[in-house]
Amino acid sequence: MGSATRATPALHDMEAAELSAAYRQGVLSPVEVTRAVLDRIGHWEPQLLATYLLRPEVALAQARASEERWRRGQPLGPLDGITVTIKENIASAGDPVPLGTAATTLVPAAADAPPAARLREAGCVMVAKTTMPDYGMLSSGLSSFHPLTRNPWDTNRGPGGSSAGAAAACAGGYGPLHVGTDIGGSLRLPAGWCGVFSLKPSFGRIPIDPPTLGRVAGPITRTVSDAALMMQALSRPDARDTMCLPPADIDWASVASVQPEFLKGLRIGLLMDAGCGLPVETSVHEAVEAAAALLERAGAIVEPMAPFMTQGMLDGMDHSWRMRSHLDMAGLPAERRARVLPYIRQWADSVAGMSGAALYQAQQQFFATRVATLRACAVYDYVISPVAPMPAFDAELPSPTDDPLHPLEHIGFTVPFNMSEQPAASVPCGFTPQGLPVGLQIAGPRFDDLGVLKLARAFELIRQPMRAWPQP
Repeated sequence: MGSATRATPALHDMEAAELSAAYRQGVLSPVEVTRAVLDRIGHWEPQLLATYLLRPEVALAQARASEERWRRGQPLGPLDGITVTIKENIASAGDPVPLGTAATTLVPAAADAPPAARLREAGCVMVAKTTMPDYGMLSSGLSSFHPLTRNPWDTNRGPGGSSAGAAAACAGGYGPLHVGTDIGGSLRLPAGWCGVFSLKPSFGRIPIDPPTLGRVAGPITRTVSDAALMMQALSRPDARDTMCLPPADIDWASVASVQPEFLKGLRIGLLMDAGCGLPVETSVHEAVEAAAALLERAGAIVEPMAPFMTQGMLDGMDHSWRMRSHLDMAGLPAERRARVLPYIRQWADSVAGMSGAALYQAQQQFFATRVATLRACAVYDYVISPVAPMPAFDAELPSPTDDPLHPLEHIGFTVPFNMSEQPAASVPCGFTPQGLPVGLQIAGPRFDDLGVLKLARAFELIRQPMRAWPQP
């Protein structure tokens, strides 16, 4: 993307594969790269506020250990010495997990959660955790615990969420690799709004602890190839995830060699109406239509697709999540409950009088969404759509509507693929006239994570040149 416009990218802008090759050749050291990433963070962080537990000396100690492994010719793998940030709700041993809210009692985590464990085993240098909103239930960088996180492309705008800090850090050049989580769009929405790539993998592909219906962890990177490189480590099994997929021999490395010819003959559904929520804004509509035209010119067969979601499906899932959060907060002491972001409290408490029958009907919408999504996608190889109906919105707002009774009107394109367990990616496809990134969502059949990555990589090769990365 933007780094490609420079003959020699700055160390903090280099791709993971480039860094790994340079370590192998001995022309770069994990220590000098980590120092460059920390310097970049130092310049951007006063404006972006994307990190939690930024500890330079801890990162440099990990980098020195990696440097010694490379010197001995005994790296732990291709990710050894590559810097990574991890969303703060993914536990890392010895660190508290605030879940984005001031209501949490800060207790050091006993062990690494699976994604953190896999990256530590791979030798990654963990430079920081990244911010998220209260309980991960907002698509914004607004939190009662963390400072307000902002978008590097326009610091008056938010990065999206709930993987807010991860996407802002990626766009800001805080190194090549970042990990977030997603239960309704929390990887793809911030990636789309920050102009970076993300894969929400098939449910169970990346083990996570604790596992929850629809919840996944996934990579946020500047390039598709870097995400595929991360998948080699992140998709390794972990017995703590009782819903993880069986181990599979997936050739993640093959993504890097994909050519535009991959697109020829693919039947792709183009979904421009989610069937629920907010309408797609003109600038987003134009960027996605232009992306579809590029795919057609490259040999894909792109067909308009009828909406399959309904407002009732979206509202039902919303009300189920409200009840879960309402019950979680009801168990808190009054003084801690008062620390939760008021918007989240109002959202959750709106279902206090909900009947059992109404809750049952609301919960059934998860399954109804799953069935409708899989049925609609079955006739296509892949489905493309906007990631969100609008570009990045005001940083101070908790949601595009700023209405706790209509808070999820922007997730109509993303949430169905959480419920259907299908892999879905966000890849940058253009900019609005105001210079804000637009994300193209690419969804594939269940378990075809590799195909989604290959289609995203092929699109990366044929799209218009992207703009230079924003600077502090």
